[in-house]
Amino acid sequence: MTNSPATVRQPPEKQQRTAWAWTIATFFGAGLGKPGPGTWGSVAALLLWGAVAWLFHPTPNGLLLVVFIGIALSIACGVPAATVAARESGRHDPGFVVIDEVAGQWIALIGSPADFRHGVIALILFRLFDITKPFPARQLERLPDGWGIVFDDVAAGLYALGVASLLRLWIH
Repeated sequence: MTNSPATVRQPPEKQQRTAWAWTIATFFGAGLGKPGPGTWGSVAALLLWGAVAWLFHPTPNGLLLVVFIGIALSIACGVPAATVAARESGRHDPGFVVIDEVAGQWIALIGSPADFRHGVIALILFRLFDITKPFPARQLERLPDGWGIVFDDVAAGLYALGVASLLRLWIH
């Protein structure tokens, strides 16, 4: 008895993954953490910010410059990477794409003194606004492809930045 081509099962095609896009979209694998990949991406961004502050002891303006460069790179590279990873996964806004959390977390850290307490406050505020998505953050999700994936978190980062800045003024 021979197998006809119609009855032979072919192995499923391996999922196509564009390496550069998945590396950036998952922020070097942070988005593969379980549970809560978005929190893992935010924590990875915070840890990188803290490592730069601890290892290089930049001036406040130097740290601010590093944060702005990180934000610009995470948005400029994140939008196309998120677009590619989302299309290849077949999902609109896959949880493993966390470059948007990285951008939002770094926005929340703008102007923060390089210490653990301020970093944790920025992390908590960013996650709160990222999860609740107050207006217009939720509406930004409707932007096409990677734009919607990234810019709702940019908005959440701006909300967190505003509240963190007000807290810093109030405390000092």
